[in-house]
Amino acid sequence: MSKSLQAIRGMNDILPEQTPLWRYFENSVARLLDGYGYRQIRMPIVEATELFKRSIGEVTDIVEKEMYTFDDRNGDSLTLRPEGTASCVRAVLEHGISGGGQVQKLWYIGPMFRHERPQKGRYRQFHQIGVEVFNLDGPDIDAELIVLTWRLWGLLGIRDAVKLELNSLGTSEARATYREALVAYLSARADQLDEDSKRRLLSNPLRVLDSKVPETQALLTDAPKLADYLDEASRLHFEGLKARLDAAGIPYVLNTKLVRGLDYYSKTVFEWVTDKLGAQGTVCAGGRYDGLVEQMGGKPTAGVGFAMGIERLILLLETLEKVPEEIARQVDVYLCAFGDAAELAGLQLAERLRDQVPGLRLVVNAGAGSFKSQLKKADKSGALFAVVLGEDELGQQVVGFKPLRGQGEQQNIAWDALAEHLETSLQQG
Repeated sequence: MSKSLQAIRGMNDILPEQTPLWRYFENSVARLLDGYGYRQIRMPIVEATELFKRSIGEVTDIVEKEMYTFDDRNGDSLTLRPEGTASCVRAVLEHGISGGGQVQKLWYIGPMFRHERPQKGRYRQFHQIGVEVFNLDGPDIDAELIVLTWRLWGLLGIRDAVKLELNSLGTSEARATYREALVAYLSARADQLDEDSKRRLLSNPLRVLDSKVPETQALLTDAPKLADYLDEASRLHFEGLKARLDAAGIPYVLNTKLVRGLDYYSKTVFEWVTDKLGAQGTVCAGGRYDGLVEQMGGKPTAGVGFAMGIERLILLLETLEKVPEEIARQVDVYLCAFGDAAELAGLQLAERLRDQVPGLRLVVNAGAGSFKSQLKKADKSGALFAVVLGEDELGQQVVGFKPLRGQGEQQNIAWDALAEHLETSLQQG
């Protein structure tokens, strides 16, 4: 017997029972970003491999170990995008939409791909919502990105479960000076480093700061601090950001070891973290990347942004039981019709109700069936109410209006009064 077909490991189906929560979350973010004046952009899932090598950095874990890269039929090296910023910068450059200092406030949503070890909250195909801003170089826009995420956590009811961590990486020149000091410190203690940190010491030493090995973290306690090497402009930028967050009443923690896993960051970096999801604690992260556009062939352009992991935030909502009750219910009303004439009238009545009650989630029974079987399907659908239409109701131009969740007895409602009665009942239910 042939092996049954299954989804690729680490790439998951999102089933009908799950999609209402996904849509709720995605719509919540979209409405929020609309309210702040951000516009959506949609980029391809596949890009030239060179794009990510030039932007993310060839000695990062993503490029070295995690990218899904292949040659197409023309022999070109292509990669399933592992993150969205590089693709967004490429699109901005290709279409010239940030030229002449024009401010762009953009957002995107979609799947990303990294070949990692699958575990809860970490998948090989995962979904992100990203935000990117071009041609604004002050701390005010950095603060706005953090403020709008803070507002989102409030809308979702999860503020108490997340914490903001902040750091500044300074300019590339400041980091180069710091890097020399860090390498000198760690090289003198190389025998105490874990193997992965030894490798990073040669290729990307700042990533050693992000090590999860307790012994390495203990060793870093007395290591040089990046904050002591910041240039004056970066220091002033960071102070301006903190002042704005203080004014907005947003709590934060300074984390001098926060460096992010991508080479293009400069100045501000931040992460929203939670202790409610085990090892997968980062739910949203980003920062400033003022040199990236120039690095990719454009003119010097300020840039800042963030990305949030949808799977992790969905998991957090479920873990904290912050899923709105109406999200779990996918049907408001189930219409049962008995007999050919009632079925025809029921079809017309259903369309009239959809016109009169915007947003109504109404299912019309299909496949006929007895009174008992149709009501059983109505109850199984999760609907709050059943609308019953048979020969007797048809003759009197009424329907039987039956609560399905213990909200009273069935009553007859005239067709002309049904829409108003339904709206009132849904508001109360």
